[in-house]
Amino acid sequence: MFNETKSHEITVDVVILTIKNDTLRVLLVKRTNEPFKGRWAIPGGFIRLSENLDEAALRVLKEKTNVDNIYLEQLYTFGDPLRRTDARVITCAYFALIREEDVDVFDSADVEWHKVYELPPLAFDHKEIIEYSLKRTRERLEMCPVAYQLLNQKFTLTEMQKSYELIMNKSLDKRNFRKKALTTPGLRELDEYSKSKSKRPARLYTFESISLDSKRAHFIKKKN
Repeated sequence: MFNETKSHEITVDVVILTIKNDTLRVLLVKRTNEPFKGRWAIPGGFIRLSENLDEAALRVLKEKTNVDNIYLEQLYTFGDPLRRTDARVITCAYFALIREEDVDVFDSADVEWHKVYELPPLAFDHKEIIEYSLKRTRERLEMCPVAYQLLNQKFTLTEMQKSYELIMNKSLDKRNFRKKALTTPGLRELDEYSKSKSKRPARLYTFESISLDSKRAHFIKKKN
């Protein structure tokens, strides 16, 4: 009778999304070790003995963006035996939506923002993980306005529509979008306008709150 014994390692990988230069981008790190040395990968790492999954994901997020109080959701567990050739590694993937103004990525040639729809060759199954995170984010748009996590604190409806279009990867009808957007729970109209010299100033909005079925999402915030 064949008896197979394998050791298992547990990691966390965090898909970090932002809107930068009017494109949806994902933060990637270049691997310095084999396997896949020189390829780009999702930020991640092994879970420390003293950490739970959420704490490990927050640590990775903090190390790469200097942000630790943000929308962070547990995505999925990837455990295909063939996902790595050097070891049996199971990863718990998370995804984070971050405003560009909140990001402080540590300067390094090995850490860069890449266009999410023009990815370079990636290590392991990280392309699949990124695609799954996009699918989940699109599903969230049907439930609540998670796209506001990618917007500045104050924004125009045009900017809000642009964020939806980048996530959905398609154009949306302006009139229909605005009609639906104005009924969004938590959206508050401000008595302020955008400072634009090239066109008519647009009304600014902000989000006061966000609600989501706790059974389908997991929010992590820094503990005081």
